[in-house]
Amino acid sequence: MRIGLISDTHGLLRPGIAGLFNGVSLILHAGDVGGAPILTELATIAPVEAVYGNVDDPHDPMLARERSLSVEGVTIHVSHGHELGSPTAESMLARYASSGADVVIFGHTHKAVVVRLGARLAINPGAAGPRRFELKPSVGLLTIDGGRADAEIIWLA
Repeated sequence: MRIGLISDTHGLLRPGIAGLFNGVSLILHAGDVGGAPILTELATIAPVEAVYGNVDDPHDPMLARERSLSVEGVTIHVSHGHELGSPTAESMLARYASSGADVVIFGHTHKAVVVRLGARLAINPGAAGPRRFELKPSVGLLTIDGGRADAEIIWLA
């Protein structure tokens, strides 16, 4: 199964994302969405599960504080990461260790990263919205096969 990972769109869905996410079974948005039109457009590609970030409305019914789901035997936790201030892959894995999450997906820093610690994986797909902080925009792809999760970062033009 392939899952599209996106975060920090801040109201902008870049044109190439639909092609990059072609064939994914699910899209996980790790917050700072920037409005319902982003989720509506992503939903034309695949079902979307999204959390709110520090610039989103926490009362938006389309967004949750965090999401936990199981996909093909892999437990995934999604939250924006702002709950830790300045999250790192290691701090997010530590924070959600007791939840039993095999994979932790977060955003907030706009810095794309994939870190494997033992059998667990942390992914920040980076920021897919307006370019900020001199960081190149990106998204991620999570692949689950035989109970193992792997991820890659895809840099956007």
